[in-house]
Amino acid sequence: MTKKYKALLAADMDYTLLAPGKDIPEGNKEAIRALKESSVAFTIATGRSSFLVGKFAEDLGIDVPIMTSNGGSLFDAAARKQFDSMDFEDSKIRELLRFLMSRSADATLYSDEGIFFTPSSSRRAFVNSYNQGLEPSKQSPMIDIDMDFLEKKKLPNFNKILLISADSKLIDMLSSDKDLEVISSAPNLFDVMKKGATKGNALLSLADYLDIPRENTFAIGDSDNDISMIESARYGIAMGNASEGVKAAASYITANYDSLGFAKAVYEYIIPLVNSFS
Repeated sequence: MTKKYKALLAADMDYTLLAPGKDIPEGNKEAIRALKESSVAFTIATGRSSFLVGKFAEDLGIDVPIMTSNGGSLFDAAARKQFDSMDFEDSKIRELLRFLMSRSADATLYSDEGIFFTPSSSRRAFVNSYNQGLEPSKQSPMIDIDMDFLEKKKLPNFNKILLISADSKLIDMLSSDKDLEVISSAPNLFDVMKKGATKGNALLSLADYLDIPRENTFAIGDSDNDISMIESARYGIAMGNASEGVKAAASYITANYDSLGFAKAVYEYIIPLVNSFS
């Protein structure tokens, strides 16, 4: 990297930067511009697929890799390429897909080739909404799969499975698998990744890549899948609407997302601290 940053801030998207399905408020955009003027590298850290963040990255002018799939992928939004990815082993994803589809689980898979929907997936409308109005080259590819998909000799590389409204027994079974990372990202949403794929690990990897001291890292979020990066960052920030687990892990609690809590944290906490860095 040629540009020298003083600090790194990773921000969750939904219920942190914006309301799901909505645009980023202008007040938060202004705060991000203020971060850049203070030599802070800003990135998004989201459970979303890399194909569902491009228009936000372009709008914000993000010039560093984005953390997608809950840390399963570092994504270069400008080049629309994965910078790094923690993919499931082929045998593991086949095992998981067979298990989930045989139980008619509401499952959606994230890959560098697009977003894949099992027969019971209810996520198509969300992706269609994201694609609406975008030129074809910027839309997320959407692929339907069924059991016949498992007959393919080679499967795409997958870095996350999104489960919606999964019953507790299924989540308990997956959580007990030593090869998996299972975390709740929002009410009724569960993310399944390869073990070690967390926002916290991705944050530290990105800081090292950008040559930013780990003691100059910030993270802000609201859900349990944000706890790992809030704990890994030197300065962890919880939204006012965050879960109790997130608030317990944070060193600073800001206002709710719909009261521009992100911008409040930037102006009242992050920039003053960054200005004190040597």
